[in-house]
Amino acid sequence: MRRRGGHLVWICLCVLAMADFAIGAAPRKPVAVPFGRNYVPTWAFDHIKYFNGGSEIQLLLDNYTGTGFQSKGSYLFGHFSMQIKMVPGDSAGTVTAFYLSSQNSEHDEIDFEFLGNRTGQPYILQTNVFTGGKGDREQRIYLWFDPTKAYHSYSVLWNMYQIVFFVDDVPIRVFKNSKDLGVRFPFNQPMKIYSSLWNADDWATRGGLEKTDWSKGPFVAQYKNFHVDGCESSVNAKFCDTQGKRWWDQKEFQDLDAYQWRRLRWVRKKFTIYNYCTDRKRFPAMAPECKRDRDV
Repeated sequence: MRRRGGHLVWICLCVLAMADFAIGAAPRKPVAVPFGRNYVPTWAFDHIKYFNGGSEIQLLLDNYTGTGFQSKGSYLFGHFSMQIKMVPGDSAGTVTAFYLSSQNSEHDEIDFEFLGNRTGQPYILQTNVFTGGKGDREQRIYLWFDPTKAYHSYSVLWNMYQIVFFVDDVPIRVFKNSKDLGVRFPFNQPMKIYSSLWNADDWATRGGLEKTDWSKGPFVAQYKNFHVDGCESSVNAKFCDTQGKRWWDQKEFQDLDAYQWRRLRWVRKKFTIYNYCTDRKRFPAMAPECKRDRDV
């Protein structure tokens, strides 16, 4: 009986260990800080409104101008997050953007772009990754919720091994380091963090067929919880002197775990409406990173 009991205990411990492995290493919970801690306005200052001591802000777009902001510092790797409530109602032609970008001709860039739509139609979330000035890696999904009804978290985890896009802790895209396949990866150009609300009715909604209805303006996007946990660096730096010492550099963040891959497959199966990896008309030869990123 003891031997059987010990065997059962061993089985239970193994199951618990497997369950722990399945949960894996989600990014650390973002720390909510006011806008002014990490960010400054970049244009049309009068179109940014502040609330609750700067803990929340609103970006306004009218037929005169949009507006935007950027981080005070530049970062080489880290975890970056903010909560956004998108423009409600008829938002066709508008784009709410949250992205990281370096500042040179062969720039690196990591993009979230939220494309507005006619009332009653879903938002489209477009992501893209630029490396060495080359983009053309668009993916588009519908969200599984209405992003205008409440705040949702949008975040980027970026280290030497991968870039992961998260929506409410659900990975919606991964871009692995595929330098060995001849694909450039952002690793030596510090990036600033940007966000903006602007008019893009020449392309944003149904390829530009749906124009912005200015009678519905001003259009308002709301923000809070401006989390930055990155290696701050000068724009001329070639490396981050703390690499390997931060939580997002550790082994458990070098890849998605089994549970995260399942969540990503769920997003791809249920909500993907465009993926450059499967567009043979535009790209007769599939990009080499696509298989490693499990996009096909």
